[in-house]
Amino acid sequence: MWLPILLTVIIGYLLGNLNGAVCMSYLMAHEDVRSHGSGNAGLTNFIRTYGAGKSLSVILIDGGKAVLACLAGDMLLSAYGLGFEGRVLGGAAAMLGHVFPALLGFKGGKGILSGLFIALSVDWRIALIILGVFAVAYFATQYVSLGSVLAAVAFGVGFVLFHGGKPLVMLGGLLMGGLTVFMHRTNIVRLLKGQEKKTHLFRANKNQ
Repeated sequence: MWLPILLTVIIGYLLGNLNGAVCMSYLMAHEDVRSHGSGNAGLTNFIRTYGAGKSLSVILIDGGKAVLACLAGDMLLSAYGLGFEGRVLGGAAAMLGHVFPALLGFKGGKGILSGLFIALSVDWRIALIILGVFAVAYFATQYVSLGSVLAAVAFGVGFVLFHGGKPLVMLGGLLMGGLTVFMHRTNIVRLLKGQEKKTHLFRANKNQ
């Protein structure tokens, strides 16, 4: 059984290295989105740099790779009665690859978009909670980072609430949620100091 577990991790991690923001910035502008703004390879920095109108491809790439990683884990481990756990393992590996991509110098995104699609692949109820928490926090404050941090916390809590009877699944959810919160640590500091920038996700980029 160790071989399919290893394959799940490798496939998930390599898929995670396929970063939508980096890919689309090279295709559209022949540059690396990480050379702009916050230097992050995530959706928010992409929108701040190129505008919301060009972000659909980023969402499709980052969401698609997360779903594929989860499905690969399910397929590889279902023969051992661990298909559900395989989805979580594949998703966790993809998130790790997205956040720390070896093929991109270990400088990736923060995992919130990947986390949403992982949740959709594992349990749609958790995905709805994440979306609801993010939407309320964002539209109330215009702080993407605040919405992302609270959504990451909701991610972990959702796995505990709905899958507390499956220790490996619950642990995977807590670790992924915790990783996303950790990746927002500088945002948390800026929020506490009142220095965080607000982001208008649905406003076109003024440079377009």
